Amino acid sequence: MNYKSKLHDIKAFVFDFDGVMTDGSVWMYADKETVRCGNIKDGFAIQYAVKKGYVIAVISGATSLSINNRMESLGVTQIYTGASNKIETYRKFLEANSLKESEVLCMGDDIPDYEILGHCGVSTCPADAAVEIKEIVDYISLYEGGRGCVRDVIEQVLRLQNRWFHPDAVNW
Repeated sequence: MNYKSKLHDIKAFVFDFDGVMTDGSVWMYADKETVRCGNIKDGFAIQYAVKKGYVIAVISGATSLSINNRMESLGVTQIYTGASNKIETYRKFLEANSLKESEVLCMGDDIPDYEILGHCGVSTCPADAAVEIKEIVDYISLYEGGRGCVRDVIEQVLRLQNRWFHPDAVNW
């Protein structure tokens, strides 16, 4: 089955953070603070999807106040950092939001995301994801992590569902 036919059912998005929302680079400072770099177009798509009523979650093994701050600034409230068992966290997310696996698009880039990607309606990854991930997903974005892959999948879903920006719409 073509992955695009499954996009009609998507009501929620689950993203890993490092390597998906970022290019995977982490700048480390002497005071142990780390800095990540994200993409403004990914950010626009996230906040636009939230405004349109989609549920968006981040499930990441990393813990950083900067992850929470960035996601909260975009309207994302379901932020699961320090997730040592991502599939367990994902199942709790599904239950808390009364979602079926078929209603969720997931994007991950590396081995810790492997199990979740096998339990969602549409599994996706950035262009620079690990080989093991590329072998199992429904769709490989043309864009790398932190370089527009999040915007790519959100925009595909919203366009297919006729919910993406239209210049004639009053309240886009």
